[in-house]
Formats: sequence, C-alpha cells, structure tokens
Amino acid sequence: MSLKTKSIGTGLVAALVTALTLTLSGCSMETTAPGSARDDAASDAKGSFGPVDCRKAKCIALTFDAGPGEYTPRLLDILKEEKVHATFFLLGKNHVKKHPDMVRRLAAEGHEVANHTWTHQVLTDREPDEIRAELEKTQDAIAAITGKKPRLMRPPQGRTDDTVSEISKDLGLSQILWSATAKDFSTNDSALIKKRILDQASKDGIILLHDIYKGTVPAVPGIIDALKKQGYTFVTVPQLMAPAELVPGTIYRP
Repeated sequence: MSLKTKSIGTGLVAALVTALTLTLSGCSMETTAPGSARDDAASDAKGSFGPVDCRKAKCIALTFDAGPGEYTPRLLDILKEEKVHATFFLLGKNHVKKHPDMVRRLAAEGHEVANHTWTHQVLTDREPDEIRAELEKTQDAIAAITGKKPRLMRPPQGRTDDTVSEISKDLGLSQILWSATAKDFSTNDSALIKKRILDQASKDGIILLHDIYKGTVPAVPGIIDALKKQGYTFVTVPQLMAPAELVPGTIYRP
C-alpha cells in the first residue's frame, strides 16, 4: 500500500503546505507534518518548547519498532553514551510481557514508550473489536510496568484508516508514521542500513528502525555520529512537535 500526497494549493505558507493526504485502504485521510503542528501551536506558546526549540534547531526523531528484544540493552547503552533520547513503539505479547525490565529501563532513561499493537496485526484487515484489543492490551501491559499509558502508536506497516483512527482517538493515541526507513527487516548489512538512513535524513524527519534485527543496533552509532556532524539534534517524537500537544487519532507524518 502506497502513501500519496497531493498539493493543497499554491501561494500558501510552509506550515500549510505540510498538510498532506494519506491514501490507504481505499480512503483519503489527512496527515499533519511535525513542523506544521509545531508552528500552529507556537503562536500561543509561552516557554513550552522544552529543552529544544525545533523551530530553530535541526531536529530529527529516532524511532524503533517491534521490541524490546535481545539487542535492546546494547541499544540503550549506545543511546545513553550518545545522550540521545528515542521513541520506542513496543509490541505487547512477546516483547513487553517478556521483557518488563527493559520496558521499565526505557521509561526510566527518558525514552518515549509507545504502542505498536499486541501481535503486529495489520489493523486495516481486522474488525473494530480486534483493532481495539490489539491496542488496548498493549496500553494496559505498558501501564502495568511503567505506571503510564502510551500516548503514541504506530500502525503495523503504516496502514491505517478511519476505523483505526477513531479507535486510536478513543484510546488517547496519536498515530506516528515516518520519513526515513532502512528496511532493516530485509538486510543485516549495518553499513547499508546506515547509508539508507543518511540518504533519507531531513529536518523534522522521523527515522524508522527496528531493534529486533541483528544488523540494526551496530548501525546506530554511525548514524548518530554522522547526523550530529551534519548539525542534527536528536529528539523524541513529542519533543519534535513541541509546543504542540499531540492530538489523539491524528496521523502525523513528515
């Protein structure tokens, strides 16, 4: 399934140009770019940008899907050493439930803990009660460990529709897509993973990686070092959009 964008007119300011149309599962859905969300909120902000003002800094968000797993502890060591906070979209059944200590560590070390469903079902192929269960079970499992329910979710394969959005809204979850992916599910070549990400990196971008594949974590130090040299500041997804408050149900995509 492809993501398609269409123009919303000429002569509009950059903040409005970032309004996109997502075509998935046979329906058109609007998406919101991080910069657009941030700029719309900035005019009313009163010192609520947090540690980084991404209007001025060259921000990028590093995100990891489908963990935690056996490579996650090493990844957390790397992120701690590099002083980088990331966003982790966790799977429930065989990951959150299996590795509660890692989930606890993610939260304790300042990373954003988010929802990637219970069993990685493609949500647009499921009935509404199944979609709700996939998300709600993971919400509850993470909350039982960290004391806090996630506010972000990433639909498997990035596939969403009106039903998924409505259920996400009801559960207090914003939907987060991405702008850069290494397709690390298809290769263990760390050098190739690094190259693919560096080729796609951009200001206000969201990087998608997986901390469950052998070649991914070894690529992370090189990705971080190279992007820092290019002037990037790494932030979590909520920090990327600050001072905007993420809206449940909304689809965010750079």
